[in-house]
Amino acid sequence: MTSKTFDVGAIRRQFPILSRPINGKTLHYLDNGASAQTPQAVIDAVVAYETTSRANVLRGVHALAEAATELYESARADVGRFLGVTSPDEVIFTGGCTAAINLVAHSYGQRLKAGDEIVVSELEHHSNIVPWYQLAQRVGAKLVGLPVTQDGRIDVGALPKTVTPRTRVIALAHVSNVTGALLDVAPVVAAAKSVGAVVLLDGAQRAPHGPIDLPALGVDFYAFAGHKAYGPNGIGALWGRRALLDDMPPFMGGGSMIGRVSLEEITWAPPPRRFEAGTPPIGPAIGLGAACRWMMALDWSAVGTHEMGLTQRMMDGLAGIKGTRLIGPAGLQGRFPVISFTLEGVHPHDTAQILDSYGVAVRAGHHCAQPLMDRLDLPGTTRASIAPYNDASDVDALLEGVGEALRRFA
Repeated sequence: MTSKTFDVGAIRRQFPILSRPINGKTLHYLDNGASAQTPQAVIDAVVAYETTSRANVLRGVHALAEAATELYESARADVGRFLGVTSPDEVIFTGGCTAAINLVAHSYGQRLKAGDEIVVSELEHHSNIVPWYQLAQRVGAKLVGLPVTQDGRIDVGALPKTVTPRTRVIALAHVSNVTGALLDVAPVVAAAKSVGAVVLLDGAQRAPHGPIDLPALGVDFYAFAGHKAYGPNGIGALWGRRALLDDMPPFMGGGSMIGRVSLEEITWAPPPRRFEAGTPPIGPAIGLGAACRWMMALDWSAVGTHEMGLTQRMMDGLAGIKGTRLIGPAGLQGRFPVISFTLEGVHPHDTAQILDSYGVAVRAGHHCAQPLMDRLDLPGTTRASIAPYNDASDVDALLEGVGEALRRFA
């Protein structure tokens, strides 16, 4: 699938794993919402650190330590540019998106007290529910749920009756990991500002689809994961407004995050070091910076057209197969390339196993979104998620496998 502006073959050649056969068939990797694959440029960046600059950061004065520190801090700046922010010191490296959300829930959460309210939605990934539930349990706050529409969108129309003067935090998915629905952020920010609350966005499903303009969004915290954004495992990033970070206590204690230590008193380093205790995941952070550079080099107008063209092809194909039910927005407006579906009489896990025999990798189950499954009265779904390196053959292989699953089980 080649066009004048987007050559998917050139993209595919940058991902070594795509040449690996699965069950004697071509790999059709459509599980990008769980973990995306990694381009050679990212692999090379991590290998270069490990083979030429491996040392600890922010400590030593020898040549390797200084080289490692420069690479690490350059990666932080790359992540900041990807997010559209001008101050790298507002970017904190974490163990992933889950770790980033937990950091905010623990550190910013120390402001909360009994009777305060935290707003999440029914479609959140558990990683954006459980930390807030734990915080509410600790301090006696209340976890409040924004409802979800029948087509799998957060119902921002319910904000006026959900957000109250007691609301302190609103934490929502920028893009749903089940339905692909894009959050309308502006009314959320307006509702938060009206009561003095802060907004955190879980950007795990949004970040893999191009640079983000955080100043335009107007939120207070933004979290995303490296492994979903073509980077290594075990790394993520949190962006926070500097004024908020300055007032937040550390999440963990250890080396690097201190100003001065005595047995009588300890002072903290300024952000971001305050929140990066101990030896950080240096190689993965460098890889995340490389992944952000790789994404920023793409023409996302062309990539987006390509991805959504494949999304339409898949949705149309599934809609034409009797016994298939699409979950989520009916059209392409206000959505990203995450497609969930069910097959009448076929368990999602059985669907996924049949697809695997066709070389098609998808996700099946509740997708760590049990409240949404309860809302939609579903045991789970089969989910396909699209990346720049996918092409029409991936979609067609999925459709062929779906037909086989229905013939075999329904």
